[in-house]
Amino acid sequence: MTKPLRTEPQKRLHSLDALRGFDMFWITGGGALAVAISQLTGIEWLETQMQHVKWEGFHFEDLIFPLFMFISGVAIPFSVQTKLEKNVPSRKLLAKTFKRLIVLITLGILYNGTFRNGFNDGRIASVLGQIGTAYFFAAVIVIYFRSFRSRLIWLGGILTGIGIIQLLIPVPGVGAGVLTPEGCINGYIDRLFLPGRLHGGVFDPEGILCSLSAAGITLMGAVAGNILRHGKSSNWQKLGYLSAAGVSGIILALVLSPFYPIIKSCWTSTFNLLTGGISFLLLALFYLIIDHWGYHRWAFYFRVIGMNSIFVYLFVRIVDVTRISEFFLGWLAKPMGDNGALLLLVGKLLIIWLLLYYMFKKKIFLRV
Repeated sequence: MTKPLRTEPQKRLHSLDALRGFDMFWITGGGALAVAISQLTGIEWLETQMQHVKWEGFHFEDLIFPLFMFISGVAIPFSVQTKLEKNVPSRKLLAKTFKRLIVLITLGILYNGTFRNGFNDGRIASVLGQIGTAYFFAAVIVIYFRSFRSRLIWLGGILTGIGIIQLLIPVPGVGAGVLTPEGCINGYIDRLFLPGRLHGGVFDPEGILCSLSAAGITLMGAVAGNILRHGKSSNWQKLGYLSAAGVSGIILALVLSPFYPIIKSCWTSTFNLLTGGISFLLLALFYLIIDHWGYHRWAFYFRVIGMNSIFVYLFVRIVDVTRISEFFLGWLAKPMGDNGALLLLVGKLLIIWLLLYYMFKKKIFLRV
């Protein structure tokens, strides 16, 4: 395991596209649809799971963002490492990765509405910026540290280092290990160095230390990608490795959580371990059903979304698809009362998917 991983090229992982689309489904309207169903049926736990926890704890909604970062990491061995094995210079890959970082930060600022508000009280930190930052650091590790063992050491170092910073380094006037919105070192660093408005007032959930910590789950994804790409392992061995990694991450997060809480807003290492563990298991499940057993037709809906994930993320932010749905379906939705809101949400999802399907058929894939 100390030697660089060199394997034969593999066909595209349809399970990865489907899992990415499954993740984006909840962002593009699936979450709102689940809430509407919950309100109509009285299933309160469903609505609860589609809301972020206020601070400490975990709901399904808290998985969506880190799962996307994990998936972006899975793709690294299939893109960056493949080019390394074709003797593409490291500096060229580094330049491309850095360009991707700048583009995502810029798109994140656009997503925040900074241009719309005339740069007044603009927010610099963003989901896309955090994805770009975490991907950049994970990709740099893959580029310059070729062995599987060295990447695991880096992963352990990131998780341990973030834990040490959050638990042991004192915040002036507060002390060390005070994991509250006002007391966590994440917020202190953001207030010192992050320009613009902070989303949380005294901290930003996509701030500086959060983005560095998120490199951990992205690197977990790269580890998963290495497992899937390893040509000498059978499918069942790959599934076993992914499942073992997932269960281990979840157990370790739960064991550590009494004194190192699971907190998304300051991206603790236990949050990395929990969401990374769940992501490993979801990837194993999708890989088993789609790529190993060959049952892929059911996932076509998700694959279409997953092939243009960044585009659809920006599209639903910039374009009011709900008004488009009302334009075509309002005549039918209004007489239905409360059920009409559900119909409009279904219409919104259908409009988004039809646009993405058109792009899919025309082979229009907008990637950064």
